[in-house]
Amino acid sequence: MDERAPQEDAEVLQRVRAGDTEAYASLVRRYHSRVYQLCYGMLGAAHKADDAAQDVFVKAYTRLAQFRGDSAFSTWLYRLTSNHCLDLLRARTRHKTDSWDHLLETQGDRVEALLQSPTPPEGVSDELKETVNALLAELKPEYRTVLTLREMQGLTYEEIASVLDTSLDSVKARLKRARHQLGEKLRHVLGTSVV
Repeated sequence: MDERAPQEDAEVLQRVRAGDTEAYASLVRRYHSRVYQLCYGMLGAAHKADDAAQDVFVKAYTRLAQFRGDSAFSTWLYRLTSNHCLDLLRARTRHKTDSWDHLLETQGDRVEALLQSPTPPEGVSDELKETVNALLAELKPEYRTVLTLREMQGLTYEEIASVLDTSLDSVKARLKRARHQLGEKLRHVLGTSVV
């Protein structure tokens, strides 16, 4: 992220608050890709990520008065995004979802192929992305969030702590538990040590 971004964001926000609603579009352009990627990482489907990203930017616009500037605008926006996606995930868990066994039955070969490749090749297929997201979907929402912010968004532990409004120790503990939980699921399925 550009070091000038917080200052530029502050200037744009000042213009928006002064009535220049068109200025908000520059913030949407600047952060759309990262917000979409966070939504995609948490929700696991392109159409859901598109809808969620749009909802986030509408919410952010209507809640700009709540942004006090205590943190960077991007941090506030990521917090808003992760909370929105967590709400969607909670609503989803109230509905019946595919079981882990069903996932393995239908996508077991892709899971094994994913694990055999230490790094995904350039131009990762949509199929592989779906498999990764299906694996992540099996994690508790708070673990999925922290893994997505760290591994897919590349945020530092400190940034994640700020986004989730929690302590650095809590972030580290959640990451450790998330990686362990994912490793246990994979070990159970594949019968080998994975993580």
